[in-house]
Amino acid sequence: MSPREGERLGIEPGTIEIDRHAPRAPAYDDVYFSVDDGLAESRHVFIEGNDLPARWAHWRQPRPFVIGETGFGTGRNVMLAWRLFRDLAPATARLHIVSIERHPLTAGDLRALWRGHPALAADAARIADQWPALVRGTHRLHLDDRVTLDLVFDDVEAALSGLDGLADAWFLDGFAPARNPAMWRAAVFRGLAAASRPGATFASYSCARVVREHAAAAGFAWQKMPGAGHKREMLRGQRTARMPAAPARQRRPWFEPPPASAPGPVAVIGAGIAGTTVADALARRGLHCDLYDPAGVAGGASGHARAALHVRPAANGDARTRFQLAALDYLGRWLADLDGARTLWSDVGLLQLARDPEARARQQRCLDRLDLPGSLVRWVGRETAQRLAGTALAAGVHGGLYYPNAGWVRPDRLCRRLVECSGAALHRVAVTGLEPVPAGWRLTSADGKRAQYAQVVLACAGAASALCRDLPPLPSVRGQVSVFGLPPESASPNCVLCGRGYALPPVDGRLHVGASFRRDAVDAAPRAAEDDANRAMLAEIAPDLAARLGPPLAARVAFRCTGHDRLPYVGPVPDAAAWRRDYAELALDARRIAAVPGAHRRGLWASLAHGAHGMVSAPLSAEVLASRLCDEPMPRAATEVDALHPGRWLIRELIRGR
Repeated sequence: MSPREGERLGIEPGTIEIDRHAPRAPAYDDVYFSVDDGLAESRHVFIEGNDLPARWAHWRQPRPFVIGETGFGTGRNVMLAWRLFRDLAPATARLHIVSIERHPLTAGDLRALWRGHPALAADAARIADQWPALVRGTHRLHLDDRVTLDLVFDDVEAALSGLDGLADAWFLDGFAPARNPAMWRAAVFRGLAAASRPGATFASYSCARVVREHAAAAGFAWQKMPGAGHKREMLRGQRTARMPAAPARQRRPWFEPPPASAPGPVAVIGAGIAGTTVADALARRGLHCDLYDPAGVAGGASGHARAALHVRPAANGDARTRFQLAALDYLGRWLADLDGARTLWSDVGLLQLARDPEARARQQRCLDRLDLPGSLVRWVGRETAQRLAGTALAAGVHGGLYYPNAGWVRPDRLCRRLVECSGAALHRVAVTGLEPVPAGWRLTSADGKRAQYAQVVLACAGAASALCRDLPPLPSVRGQVSVFGLPPESASPNCVLCGRGYALPPVDGRLHVGASFRRDAVDAAPRAAEDDANRAMLAEIAPDLAARLGPPLAARVAFRCTGHDRLPYVGPVPDAAAWRRDYAELALDARRIAAVPGAHRRGLWASLAHGAHGMVSAPLSAEVLASRLCDEPMPRAATEVDALHPGRWLIRELIRGR
């Protein structure tokens, strides 16, 4: 399960001590691994115990081999599996590791621990460089082109109940049952079984009676094997019985994912940030995409020269808040991998300013309730905010939320880079028709040509409604970004400033300010009145800076597509007629839930309605979509993935009797 609304999101880090050269966890009075030869023990118990060398050598499936682990600890097992997979698996094979940890170490601890180990130092540094903020939930790291690591910071039972994916093998590496019984409860083994593919295996150094009994009760056949080092025995097992569906999906059967199928050729309709991130995510999985967009790459809302990377968390910790914070954290890792030289983006920091006492109270209440780490966001007072901004702030500004790793991006150039890196073929033509065929979907374009694809992704904002009637309403909002000149001596603001709108640090004497918000306008011509409105928005938070602005040098209008609950629509497209039929009784009683899995338009997907936060939400959304399409574990917990589902609007309408 994912964190519930109102639950604190920050998570307590673990502590480590070195006791006679062995790393020890004082909270559990136990060692992380043996002082004798921890790597040899790991290989014997977890690698050989799951027969991974033989299984990897013959792995030919298009999906990745999936390892689940209870207890990331020092990362020793993950790094060993990563290294051996590189050596043993075919060049086209992929590995996906899901590792659960309740008390994660810090990045500094990981670097220090492995710095003197030549075999693993480089891999440890790679993981430490990507180490996520210590926030409850799943965090995706791309270790290399073929290996993905999902770190799940949470209690093991909660992590397993929320895991949306199935493992081929398990490393059960919690502290000893006598030291940490919570890791070995019966509910944990039921969760392991529910998250296992048929024939999945497990291995553990512990042969304790409680482990054997709970494994057998959960449907695993086990056997004792010779142990490693000073341990006489170890345990390994294999799943022999099928476990029932996860309770969450039993309560929401409409979100049951469609059966996995061979991906085949893929068409992505829309070449903005939503479409190009999908093309990039699928390319990393070996899938080629054709991109369709009559305006070319970044012709719509993604065509701005610069844009802010900002989020707006709510104090209740709702699904939107959790997703936005996770997306922002993932974005930094993703951009650093894509553009380490930072030619397309800048993590100069962002200030969400509190313009009155009420706003200050809301922001502080949000931080107090969510307990977020300062590395992700922290409160700063007025004096500190002015120092960070590098300019005087309005008298009514009381400080604000500071996101040290946020900043700005060049959307137009970013989209073009993604097309280049993914190798996607661009078709500068509108898609005018979309019809199902036995092998997938047939696209008709404005030039009269037809093409057939196994999978189609709708990433074309409001234009998707004309191609598919199963989608929710996709209203758009007009926004104008204004570019003002600044005197040569003006270098502020030093970070992104946000109030009702935003202002970016100047580049080449040009300051981007935006964006207006007009629901009632459909024309794309820039308006002088909106330039004035953008200047006025800046004056509300930084009047001195606004007074230094010269006349507008340029302006650009775009239309942002938004969802009914300010979350994007990401995932498989529902068969709306079937949902209305199968779940009709929800209109009479929301508790009347038919035990019928949701019907979907096979091979049809959506990444839509990213709104004003698309630069932040699109990369993680692309991972959600690509993971589902390619039959992989999801990058967030099931409840959060379900909160993005394009069919959620339809369920709301059915419950309301519409």
